[in-house]
Amino acid sequence: MKSKEFESEFEKLLYIMDKLRGPDGCPWDKKQDLYSLKPYIIEEAYEVVEALEKDDMGLLKEELGDLLLQVIFQSQIGKEKDLFDIDDVIKGIIAKLIRRHPHVFGDENIETASEVKKTWEEIKKKERINKKEDSILSGVSKVQPSLNQAFEIQQKAAEVGFDWDEIEDVILKIDEEVEELKEVVHNKDNDRVEDELGDLLFAVVNLSRFKNVNPEIALLRTINKFKKRFDYIENITEKNNEDINQLSLEELDNYWNEAKEK
Repeated sequence: MKSKEFESEFEKLLYIMDKLRGPDGCPWDKKQDLYSLKPYIIEEAYEVVEALEKDDMGLLKEELGDLLLQVIFQSQIGKEKDLFDIDDVIKGIIAKLIRRHPHVFGDENIETASEVKKTWEEIKKKERINKKEDSILSGVSKVQPSLNQAFEIQQKAAEVGFDWDEIEDVILKIDEEVEELKEVVHNKDNDRVEDELGDLLFAVVNLSRFKNVNPEIALLRTINKFKKRFDYIENITEKNNEDINQLSLEELDNYWNEAKEK
């Protein structure tokens, strides 16, 4: 490694990945394929978002590196199978960026963000036709989290006018779904509960869309907030020599309120 010179850190990274997959490489890395790495791609993407939520730039830099590694890993395997390599991946995104920004790389005159979005969707529509996708919903990835899927599906439906006119209508729909859930929540038929709970979540996603809030990120923020407050409870009970398992709900709730204040 020391004797070999590289023109860039990127070239060095490609060399390392090739070495890890080579005959004298790492047994774990050599064992992986395009599909076995799927959980790690999802995990690393979420860790990037979590670093942003923490506003930790050092952690963000590290997590972006981990996410980049997954792109390099997939591209190395694709190269070994004569499917594609990292150059193909880069060329593909370059072509897409140029194609979808005719106001920057072409002659179109677009000045506002809303005009950009409209043009973007028109270009994507042409791309769907070229790919022979039958539905405007075809482009929504089925492997991403359900909240993200719901958000994107609603966005695409709204683009053709299938949407509520006012945010008050969305709130009324949420109230309606809450009432329907109440009617079945004590029902022994869990399928009904699952249906109504799903309807409620879908309606709440609609509200997040109206407020331009990504529901997945909103939920992640709440999860992190819950973890931070629960960590406080664990630490304070340990400090006070208390057994957290023996405390009443009221006592735990008091500590929870302390955590909120702090």
